[in-house]
Amino acid sequence: MLKSLYIKNYALIETLEINFQSGFSAITGETGAGKSILLGALSLILGKRADSSNLFDESTKCIVEGSFDLSHLNLNNFFPDNDIDYEDLSILRREILPNGKSRAFINDTPVNLNLMRELASKLVDIHSQHETLKMGSSDFQMEVVDKFGTDQKLLENYKEKYSKFKKDTKALESLKQANEEAKRDEDYFRFQLNELAAININETEFDELVERSNYLAHAEEVQQITEKSAHLLIENDESIFDKISEITDDFSGISEFHKQFKEIYERLKSLKIELKDIAEEIESLNIESDAENSNLEQINEKLSIIYSLQQKHNSNTIGELIDIRNDFETKLDNISGLEDQITELEGSLSKQKVELLKLANELTSIRKKSSQLLKKSIQNQLSKLGMPDAEFEVSFTTLNDFAPSGLDKIDFLFSANKGSKLAEIAKIASGGELSRLMLAVKSLITSSNLLPTIIFDEIDNGVSGDIAGKVGNMLKQMSENHQIIAITHLPQIASKANSHYFVFKENKNGRTTSSINLLSAEERIEEVAKMLSDDKVSDAAREAAVDLLS
Repeated sequence: MLKSLYIKNYALIETLEINFQSGFSAITGETGAGKSILLGALSLILGKRADSSNLFDESTKCIVEGSFDLSHLNLNNFFPDNDIDYEDLSILRREILPNGKSRAFINDTPVNLNLMRELASKLVDIHSQHETLKMGSSDFQMEVVDKFGTDQKLLENYKEKYSKFKKDTKALESLKQANEEAKRDEDYFRFQLNELAAININETEFDELVERSNYLAHAEEVQQITEKSAHLLIENDESIFDKISEITDDFSGISEFHKQFKEIYERLKSLKIELKDIAEEIESLNIESDAENSNLEQINEKLSIIYSLQQKHNSNTIGELIDIRNDFETKLDNISGLEDQITELEGSLSKQKVELLKLANELTSIRKKSSQLLKKSIQNQLSKLGMPDAEFEVSFTTLNDFAPSGLDKIDFLFSANKGSKLAEIAKIASGGELSRLMLAVKSLITSSNLLPTIIFDEIDNGVSGDIAGKVGNMLKQMSENHQIIAITHLPQIASKANSHYFVFKENKNGRTTSSINLLSAEERIEEVAKMLSDDKVSDAAREAAVDLLS
């Protein structure tokens, strides 16, 4: 429960500290006195976004600090799981700096706003006039039914599977789109691949082809030169080989006379051997030229294809051309892979649909059963709130496709008067009827909730007189299990509270500030009497106040 609230430098509040009691507390005060400011400040430690324009003094920071008794809540794991020290009396603090930045702390440990919001959602529920208007929302109505009697584990299981189903459905759509685009390109990819694969060549083979082409393209010149060279080297009567042989023989005779002669002789012998090898190789080249000459046309044709492909694909080397060929192979493989992925995902989604349908049907069955009890319970609560003839019904419509909560669309149907036709709440309920209906709903769904503190802001909208007293009685009843804080302008409700706080404005140093006091028994009589009076508080009003408070 909320034990205390400290506010500094927020809106009209310079400094304020207030201790709250268990049970039912009422907060009253004149319009504009600052009741909504208290809620605004409290909202900051519940995770609301900060706004530096709300600073009382724009030159210094704002501090809002709430102390909460957690001793009866099962939150021991939340703190160590988030590296925060646990205390039975834990403190949530927000600091708003003049530059608009804010800091959040739980037990003096800095935390992000999402974590503070997560913890606060387990501690306090603020019911505002805006929430009453949500009563006509189908989503809110579904939430009421599920909080009242739906198996939460079953619902969470469905939601997890639904989330995966939506994610996989989106992935399947993306795969199909990618596959359609790939299919449009498949013929093009395959043609390009076949064209590149037809040359079936690597860099080494290409170099050999270029060399062979150059060689055979000059076959006649090669023939002439090789024949002439062979003739000069070895074939004629005065060949170079014969002359070198003669010189070598001559130096053989004098090689022993001087070491230089011997060196020349050795070199001549080597030259003779080398000349013979050269001559034989020339002869073999000449023969090969004759044998391969007929392949020149085929070689040039293949090279022409390769050069054309290089130009077409803007590649400078055979390696680049091979990379392009491999890329087309990969693209075609991916097209096949996409189809396999689509088939696999379609099979998975088919199984997921079966599971979702089973879970959704279970949810529908449970909801329909619990909605009958909800109907009776709400009608019973409405009777306590002065609407004995009110009728309430939960209408179910089956959706055509899975939704985040199943296959159900829920509508609350309502009739305030006997014999009136049931209709959607948003179309027929008045402000006062909506307030009482919301209170009835809140009293039911919070009874099974461990939420310790519930704050009602103007739950009394549209009600008065005896009905207001009945609303107060219900708030009093709810306070047996929860700390109830109600901001009200009705004496009938304020008088039912265990504790009564009064919000007022005063002038300090030329500025208007808001403050709050816990009223004593005598002060409470006077405040309730004021609420019962038009202008001047009469003795009759005081007597009526005493009667209400008794």
